[in-house]
Amino acid sequence: NIGKIAPNILARDFKAAKSNEKWVTDVTEFHLAGEKLYLSAILDLFNGEIIAYNIESRAVYPLVSKMLDKAFDRLESKDSPILHS
Repeated sequence: NIGKIAPNILARDFKAAKSNEKWVTDVTEFHLAGEKLYLSAILDLFNGEIIAYNIESRAVYPLVSKMLDKAFDRLESKDSPILHS
């Protein structure tokens, strides 16, 4: 829902007991050779592994959607991570 704040399930507990339990994500802007690049990545809080990432020249929806597709492709049926941004 637009304008609705989701509950903070993670509650600043940035430790995970197993892989694919808790993921965090963000978008970062870089300046490289006079141009802007945007990195969208997911990190697994269990071991610090980058689960998936995508880089684009513009901060548009595909930046994140492509990254999410890559991450979800890695999941097994038993996995249901919390995704915190």
